[in-house]
Amino acid sequence: MGQANELRDSLRAIDHRSYPAYKSLAGSWSFGTYTLHIDHVQGDPFAAPSLLRVTVDRQTAGFPTACWSAPWTRTALEDYLLRRFSRCAARFSRQAKGSGKSGLLAVGCPGQEVLERTDCQVRDGAVTLRFEVGFPANGRTINARELEKILFDFLPACVEDGLLYASTPKGEVSQVVALAEDQHAIREALPELGLAAFVADGSILPRESGVSDRPMKDAVPFRSPATMAVELDLPHRGRIRGMGIRQGITLIAGGGYHGKSTLLKALERGVYDHIAGDGREHVITDATAMKIRAEDGRKVTETDISLFISHLPSGRDTVRFSTLDASGSTSQAANIAEALEAGSRLLLLDEDTSATNFMVRDELMQAVIAREQEPITPFLERARDLWERAGVSLILVVGSCGAYFHIADQVIQMDAYRPLDITAQAKAALAGRQAPALSAPGFHLPAGERSIDLSGSSQLRKNYRGDGYRQERLKVKRFGRTAFSVGDREVDLRYVEQLVDPDQTLALAYMMRYAQERLAGRTVDGVAAALLAVLDREGLDGICGGRVPPGLARPRPQEIFACLDRY
Repeated sequence: MGQANELRDSLRAIDHRSYPAYKSLAGSWSFGTYTLHIDHVQGDPFAAPSLLRVTVDRQTAGFPTACWSAPWTRTALEDYLLRRFSRCAARFSRQAKGSGKSGLLAVGCPGQEVLERTDCQVRDGAVTLRFEVGFPANGRTINARELEKILFDFLPACVEDGLLYASTPKGEVSQVVALAEDQHAIREALPELGLAAFVADGSILPRESGVSDRPMKDAVPFRSPATMAVELDLPHRGRIRGMGIRQGITLIAGGGYHGKSTLLKALERGVYDHIAGDGREHVITDATAMKIRAEDGRKVTETDISLFISHLPSGRDTVRFSTLDASGSTSQAANIAEALEAGSRLLLLDEDTSATNFMVRDELMQAVIAREQEPITPFLERARDLWERAGVSLILVVGSCGAYFHIADQVIQMDAYRPLDITAQAKAALAGRQAPALSAPGFHLPAGERSIDLSGSSQLRKNYRGDGYRQERLKVKRFGRTAFSVGDREVDLRYVEQLVDPDQTLALAYMMRYAQERLAGRTVDGVAAALLAVLDREGLDGICGGRVPPGLARPRPQEIFACLDRY
């Protein structure tokens, strides 16, 4: 390891040389308070920025053991430090001048959710922070004086302000840890109380806009109906009151624009913890919950959809069903079957994004088209059995179809963003009304192990030692939150709605590359289990197979399965 003054000397020695001379700076350099690691140097000022990290040992960082001893508090602390460092880096980014990406100082910028990331990691109290720097140049000539500003002026200020316990505002770290422990306590209490979800009084559910996930100003605070109110004793906040959604079948009804989908969206995101000030800090949903929707055109491979679709006139097998272009009903059937395979105990559906013929067949349609002529068994006829025989709960937003009132355990009406418990009124309205078919024979859970073809395009380069060709690692590329590619194979995740961060998408891309390289020949279950074992044992570092990049965030098991299903 070199010393900071040696780095300064090396930097000044290459001033005004051609840009590739920057590569001589790669390595580790001690700055006293921290160690700077220059892991990768860009080859050109217009190329992707250089990759750097700083490490601060446990004693220097100074964070109390209670801040990082549990997984949920450690992730909260990492998220907090990353946000502090990010704010500081933003002040200095582009202050050093030059061509191309010169002067860029960038680090991950998390959204409202608290996720495990590679950008900032705390291990046994030591802190590692990964970031990007655009090494400055004039044209393609090194501008060492500008890089010296970044490494010797800007970066020390960011480390001092962002990564040391002594520099944090008094009590702020304790508040972050306390919130994480309270959120964990609610999550742990849900199954004990027979709840699928909890929404605290005072929560702000509406978002600022369709493109902003921040809380809406002047929104109506949430308040539970008295009949659904639950009180919990949290380790830090103390007693908290809110709406408990019991396990079973719950409907969310109400007029248009009254907050039905807003509540469901909050429940979708409740599988993740949220930062203070988000408004949904104490909206907690069963961690296995899966949002289900129709997904016209998606690829389905060897999925057992026979619970919902069978006896196709073409004679096609629906126990191991495959298609490159699923219809709305077929894709929704596959999405449910795959969610069950992924271990989901709670399904979240919205009538607006569901296939009508998959959800229900009304009385007139049943009278005109006999059951034996219809291969689709509506979800209405399977939902009760899913709960009573498989323990899978349902929360469904309804706006125009009243058939589901017949099987509901509880009905919530959203009235101008205020929830009302109208279960008794709904049941009273059913009196004297003929119920549609509410069950169907032949209930079974999807069965059978599914294979997955992990062969990808090989990228070869010539080995100039003369012993032929060798295989290179497949290139990974992310397309925002909605898709990625590994080699020449692209995976479309646009309708996997609980993927909330593009960094989760990039992590899935790395997982698929890891699976191609090491997990070929296994079933979907086997690949998912192996990936989860690596994550639990080694964290996100384990799927990288070498240098750990910034910009990866951990997805849930449900999103890993969803990715494999669409591969």
